[in-house]
Amino acid sequence: MKQYFIISALLAFTVTAVPAIPVCFSDRSFAAGNEDILKIEEVNIPESPEFSSEPYKVLDVSTGKVLEVPVKDYVTGAVFAEMPADFSDEAIKAQAVAAHTYAERQRMKERSSPTRELCGADFSNDTSKYQGYFTEAQAKQYFGDDFEKYYGKISTDVDEVIDFIITYNDEPIIAAFHSMSPGKTESAENAWGNAAPYLLPVDSIYDTDAPDYMEEVRFTDELLRTRLTSSFGDISLGDDFTEWIEILKVSDSGTVLSANAGDKQVSGNDIRSALGLRSACFEIRYEGSEAVITTKGFGHGVGMSQYGAEHMAEEGKGWRDILNYYYTGCKIESCSS
Repeated sequence: MKQYFIISALLAFTVTAVPAIPVCFSDRSFAAGNEDILKIEEVNIPESPEFSSEPYKVLDVSTGKVLEVPVKDYVTGAVFAEMPADFSDEAIKAQAVAAHTYAERQRMKERSSPTRELCGADFSNDTSKYQGYFTEAQAKQYFGDDFEKYYGKISTDVDEVIDFIITYNDEPIIAAFHSMSPGKTESAENAWGNAAPYLLPVDSIYDTDAPDYMEEVRFTDELLRTRLTSSFGDISLGDDFTEWIEILKVSDSGTVLSANAGDKQVSGNDIRSALGLRSACFEIRYEGSEAVITTKGFGHGVGMSQYGAEHMAEEGKGWRDILNYYYTGCKIESCSS
C-alpha cells in the first residue's frame, strides 16, 4: 500500500432550508466557517486502484440512513452546489471532472481505511466535512423557475465527461479548487503545510477581473479585540490596536504565510478564519479607530480557479485545457469499466 494525501474537507456551505449554498453564489467566504480550508492527511490507497461505476454511498446525517446515489446524479448535484450554473459549458465540464475525481478518491480511501462515523458510506452530506452536493429536490428549491434550464445544461455537460477523472501516478488527485485566486494560484504546501506535486502556483491573472475580486472589511478596535481573543485565547494585546496584527511573511502568490496576533505567531489562514475573511491574501491599514482589511480573491487559492476556468472557456479553451493548466503534470483518464 502506498501513502497518499487525501482531502478531509473540500467544501462546506451555509446550512439553511437548502443544505448547501453554492460558494460562488454565497456572500460568505470559505474560511468564515472552515469552508474550503483543506486538511491534507496521509491515507492508504491501493497501488492499483479500481474505479467503479457503482452508486456512491452517501450518509444522510439528518436521518442516519445510507443512500445510494448513481455516479452521474452525484456529480451533477456536486456541480450544482459548487459552480454558478450559468458558467460556460467547458468550465462546468472541468468542475464536473474535479468533483468526480474527489468522489472517487474519497471512495477509495473509505474502502481502504473506513471512517467509523460514516457507517459504511463513502462520504456524508455534512458539507462541513465533505464535498457540497444538491439533490434534485434541493436544486429545484434553489433555482426555482430556472431549474429545468440549468438542470438540462449541467446534465448534458456532465454526460460528456462522466467517464473521466484526473490522476497523478495513476491515483485520483486531490482535486482542490476555489472561487478566484489573487491573480496567481497558491501551492498546497504554502496553504496547508503539505506539498502535492500537482498543486503548484500558476498564473491566473484574469481572476482580478472577477466580480468582488477585492473586498474591504472594517473592524472597530473593540470588535478586532473580541475576534482575536476569542480565536487565539490568552494572547496579549497592547494599548495600540494598530500593532495587534503584524504581517510577517507573504508568498509569491500573495498569501499571508505568517503573522503576529498580539504576542502569538499564527498563519494567514488563522487570521482569515478568526476575522471571517474571503482569503488569506490581505493587507491592513488603519483609519481612526478602525482596522481596514482588504482581501484579494476568494478561497484558499489552491488548484483550479473557477473564475479562471470560466475565462479560459470564454477564450475557447476546452475542459481538458483547463484541467491540465491548473493541475500540473496530471493526466485525464477514463474510469469506465
